[in-house]
Amino acid sequence: MRLLIAEDEKDLAEALTVFFEKNQFAVDAVNDGFSAYEYGSSGEYDAIILDVMMPKLSGIEVLQKLRSEGIKTPVMMLTAKGQKDDRITGFNAGADDYLPKPFEPDELICRVRAMLRRGEGYKPTLLSYGDLTLDPGTGLMECGGRSAKLSGREYQVMELFMRDPRIVFSADRIMERVWGWDSDAEINVVWVHISNLRKKLAAIGSKVNIRSNRGLGYLLDFSQ
Repeated sequence: MRLLIAEDEKDLAEALTVFFEKNQFAVDAVNDGFSAYEYGSSGEYDAIILDVMMPKLSGIEVLQKLRSEGIKTPVMMLTAKGQKDDRITGFNAGADDYLPKPFEPDELICRVRAMLRRGEGYKPTLLSYGDLTLDPGTGLMECGGRSAKLSGREYQVMELFMRDPRIVFSADRIMERVWGWDSDAEINVVWVHISNLRKKLAAIGSKVNIRSNRGLGYLLDFSQ
């Protein structure tokens, strides 16, 4: 799942990014409303978390602009304000849920997951291809009773493949979807993670492999 977090408190944004990445989300984080609008309008996200009070554009203004442009991505609003009028304003602008600060991260992620289940873009919890299954809840990749625990980035790469197993993904596309537009990571990090995934696929005895398509990228292959 790909998540956009727009929060002007940088320490909180960084903490939420780490928390969601540990729970198998790919996260982009921004600290002002204009950036939130630019990223959110791409339509690349499964969910957006918007702080109400941000510089350049408020969370409400960002949400109104996104909805006016037909962006239906589920949106969770965060704010230090707890008055009923603020909640009503957010819901009227098109918010899907609302959580006042301070909050517990566990409650936030539960609400985000519930929001995703209600949304049009909800996808089945358990992903499968060939003899392989991938569990978003645990980050486990399983085959024939054997399992391998994936790191956050490994999970995100494997999820990308398993949601579209017949698609060839270039290294640049994987980099964009998993590490984000503004990442400082080098492109060879994609190869490193694919190499690690291949080893884990072999370790659990799966006949699924990540095949290189020379000059184009990578895709899943199942050899029965």
